[in-house]
Amino acid sequence: MVDVGAVRSLAVTTEFLDAQALRNVIVVFRDALIEHREEINNLNVYPVPDGDTGTNMSLTLRSVVDELDQGEDDLESVCEAIAHGSLMGARGNSGVIMSQILRGFVGVVRSQTSIDGPAFARALAAASEGAYGAVGNPVEGTILTVVRESSEAAMKAADSGGDLLGVLEAANTEGEASLRRTPELLQVLADAGVVDAGGSGFMLFLAAALNVIDGRPMPEPKDIAPPMEPVRPAGDDHVSSIADLRYEVMFFLDAPDDSIAGFKSAWAEVGDSIVVVGGDGIWNCHVHTDDIGAAIEAGIAVGRPHEIRVTDLLEELEERDWVTAEIGSVPDAAAGEPVPTAVVAVGVGAGVVAILRSMGVHAVVTGGQSMNPSTADLVAAVESVPAPEVVILPNNKNIIPVAEQVDAQSSRTVRVVPTRGVAEGMASLMVYDPQISAEKNAEAMTRAAGDVVAGEVTQAVRDSVSPAGPIANGDWLGICRDGIRSVEPTLFEAACGLLDVIIDNEHELLTVIAGEDADDETTERIVEWLEANHPEVEAEVHHGGQPLYPYYFGLE
Repeated sequence: MVDVGAVRSLAVTTEFLDAQALRNVIVVFRDALIEHREEINNLNVYPVPDGDTGTNMSLTLRSVVDELDQGEDDLESVCEAIAHGSLMGARGNSGVIMSQILRGFVGVVRSQTSIDGPAFARALAAASEGAYGAVGNPVEGTILTVVRESSEAAMKAADSGGDLLGVLEAANTEGEASLRRTPELLQVLADAGVVDAGGSGFMLFLAAALNVIDGRPMPEPKDIAPPMEPVRPAGDDHVSSIADLRYEVMFFLDAPDDSIAGFKSAWAEVGDSIVVVGGDGIWNCHVHTDDIGAAIEAGIAVGRPHEIRVTDLLEELEERDWVTAEIGSVPDAAAGEPVPTAVVAVGVGAGVVAILRSMGVHAVVTGGQSMNPSTADLVAAVESVPAPEVVILPNNKNIIPVAEQVDAQSSRTVRVVPTRGVAEGMASLMVYDPQISAEKNAEAMTRAAGDVVAGEVTQAVRDSVSPAGPIANGDWLGICRDGIRSVEPTLFEAACGLLDVIIDNEHELLTVIAGEDADDETTERIVEWLEANHPEVEAEVHHGGQPLYPYYFGLE
């Protein structure tokens, strides 16, 4: 975190923020979000390890600071970096809303030489207005309410002659009270016994400003346990809400500004939690939906969607300090003689990486269910391999849309085989031929991957409900493309319950990829169960070493 003494030595006073001080606020805010990430994430409601609000906000602010590091030091340049970095780096619903808050804020002050109390209040009001305008169906009891009520207090203080410190203190005091009131406005928060996660993240922005202008200490992270009560109850009394929608779809959209109102209306027909921010022909778009295709087609109807990301909200895991292209530790082929077509794959776990390399993969990008690499990470790996053409194996459905953006960003010809798991990736590599084109490889490898049915087993980190029954914290979950299909108290029972659902009479081979939390005894029992219940299916066991998921399954 930025040293308070160093920050205050930059001649920052309680009367104004200059360019350097505003930059310091953003850096302190970024550091605070990273430090409080787990606390904010634990305000979420899904039953598997969730990478939602805290992670997405911190990643968004990391992008902002990266942009600041490349820009000039005058206030207009700092504001431009904040606006552009937040738009292009926004992750998730919370990240996109925070992007609009920051863009609204700097839009007011960018042409000034410094930011005094009234200017800060006007900027905060613009931030609130912009955030509400970006959300298709604004919901009170969320970050929107906290920003609005804190901005109203700031404006009142400014109108009464308050200086910058007075305006900030008023905004912070009312913001804290507003955050405490969020469960009164949103039943899902009251049911879970938590306050709004996004609002909690926003309050760190005001704390960062007070830290920079007055040396106030930043709040320490609280040890908040995840909500222990289900917040999506079943039964006749359950009212459908955005929490029931399965997928999060995000993309950048190149489209005329006057087409966005119609685009939002089209999205309102297929989803909720709609946030669309941007301008001048480039928009960052977010929706929760059960119809991925319709969400993307709505973008195609008005422009060009790109950098598409789809996240299964039931299976999303916490993103962490992640994703590095393992350049320099790739197979000899990467540094040796060129080949017509190379392969870049995504994987995590020493065993998984070793398997991929042994099957001819030239560069491995660390990532997977808990670590989603960016387009830039994949581009770096593609550019590292000694081939004019490259095939990418995403090995995770959430990474497929990101991989599909690489061809437009790379000097190589890139094709994507839409593998949804490591087992599919392994099957596709059985037909990989480095001497033929990426196009022909992709066709053959896609057919091979399509013959695989994938499944995985993980452990619940909180109570919830599912189509397979109620979930208690610590239960084992068997998950396939259709969602959670088995909920059991033991790893063995969950694995076998899942396999019993996904195996049919046409399957002949089960690939078992054992993770770091799998033990030999359980693996042997699974193989014995398979022999007894599905003798026509042969098991092939690999030690993958992947975290969080003791077993990946692939059926052919």
